Amino acid sequence: MQDLQKAGGIAALVAAGTYLFAIGLAATVLGPMADPDLGFREYMTFLEAHKTLVFLWHSVMYFVNGICLAVLVPALYERLKPSSPRLALVASIFGLLWTAFVFLSGVITNHGTEALLALHGKNPAGAEALRTALDAVTLGIDSSDRLLGSLWVGLASLAAFKGKTFPRFLCVFGMLIGAAGLVGTAIPAAVAVAYLFGVGAILWWAGAGVVLIRKRT
Repeated sequence: MQDLQKAGGIAALVAAGTYLFAIGLAATVLGPMADPDLGFREYMTFLEAHKTLVFLWHSVMYFVNGICLAVLVPALYERLKPSSPRLALVASIFGLLWTAFVFLSGVITNHGTEALLALHGKNPAGAEALRTALDAVTLGIDSSDRLLGSLWVGLASLAAFKGKTFPRFLCVFGMLIGAAGLVGTAIPAAVAVAYLFGVGAILWWAGAGVVLIRKRT
């Protein structure tokens, strides 16, 4: 069990690193891809020039992060189970569902990007329609996995709070960002609030990682 705790702690720290890496690229080199005023032709030109970096970006953001979650969720469950078994179990179900959706997002995004690049040279109009469809699908999946992630973090933090398993400030912080993710996902007009969950998850993962790596007292 102690080995799982350590593995979960390391996975939590790596998960935080994947988000930092993804946000860093999105805010710098790959920033133009998120520009709503960028025309489709310019978007494809940029994508073709940076396709290897975009593939790496997606792979770290989805696959590496997903692997980390697959280790972290059961490790966190083992830590929370003795003091809050039912709540820890429900939280873990949402955590595993989130993990599955993260992998799904990665597969669709990477394969969709490859299909988009291949189609663009043959049928630009069809490629533009494909991009619109991909954006709609990935937006829906990303919103769903943010909802699941918010439930997992919020409920796991509540379980840790009740069982005094984690430091109180970390539990309260986790419940707050979980609530922000739920509100931002459920209310389209408040979508900006949901991004607080993504940023807050970095800090929550880092805190949870340190707690899991430390020996239980």
